[in-house]
Amino acid sequence: MVSKKLITSLATSATLASVGFATVGQVVPQLGSQVQTTQAATSAINDYINNNNIKPVSIQYRAGTFNKMFGYENGVGKPEGVVIHETATPGATAENEVSYFSWSWPTTQTYVHAFVDDKEIINIHSADYGVWGAGQTANSKYIQVELCRVNTTDQFARSVANQAYYAAFRLVQYGLPFTPGKTVLSHNDVSRMYKETNHTDPVGYFAQWGYSMDQFYDLVGKYYNQLKDSNTNNGGNANTNNGNQASNIGILRVKDGSKEYISLYSLNNDTMSRITNRALGTGTDWQMDQTKVVNGTKYYRVATNEWVPESSVGQIIKPLA
Repeated sequence: MVSKKLITSLATSATLASVGFATVGQVVPQLGSQVQTTQAATSAINDYINNNNIKPVSIQYRAGTFNKMFGYENGVGKPEGVVIHETATPGATAENEVSYFSWSWPTTQTYVHAFVDDKEIINIHSADYGVWGAGQTANSKYIQVELCRVNTTDQFARSVANQAYYAAFRLVQYGLPFTPGKTVLSHNDVSRMYKETNHTDPVGYFAQWGYSMDQFYDLVGKYYNQLKDSNTNNGGNANTNNGNQASNIGILRVKDGSKEYISLYSLNNDTMSRITNRALGTGTDWQMDQTKVVNGTKYYRVATNEWVPESSVGQIIKPLA
């Protein structure tokens, strides 16, 4: 995994922490006959996706471990597009990569927003903030997503459908136009534009499957247009398990204190149990999507079945809607 993991960050760090939520309600694109005809002439992979009615999977949001959060050059929540990567690690799934990055990023100085394979889209960092994936300039501009290497044509088709959907979803979420090479671009494009990295992905990996960025753009464009036409796009890093909009998301700041970390709790059968292998950094800001009172104590949900007790909350920066 070394070839993709040694990218100098050169990013300004802040004192916030990342957040994720459970699986978001998915907008499933429907493939129109006109799109099928166009793509069948340009890409066997896109044709395969159409003919087999392959649909992107839901986006999963998880709390990542990257705590060097920083706004984009235009501000928090103002990315300029999406950079497409691939992991260069044959056989590693999205779950594998998430696990690896969770502990390795302080050493490798690399982190991205999401990993995609043929079965999952796993978002591990708030897209409102930058990451360390493609050099200083790109890090301050773009959301970044890694495609995992797979073994069969069917797996590849499903994985690029998932990655194209993720890119389109983010563009629509942040009100960005779909402009190939500008708002959606490869790591290879970034390397050529800013000359801060020498990576060429995913061009070589795509070529192994007879695929290209232009054909990938066709797929992104299809999902982008369908999402733009839909009124059911959840958007954002928000999710409440019931399709509510991002306005239902609040922000809390956990207390500063003598301890470096604040304990998290999981809810099982109306009982809160302390989580022993995860915690929040003191003084950090976290998104929340719901509250619950258990045995007289109020808890705030900050990730999938991860809750913070009211006694650990120092400030409610943005109340729940």
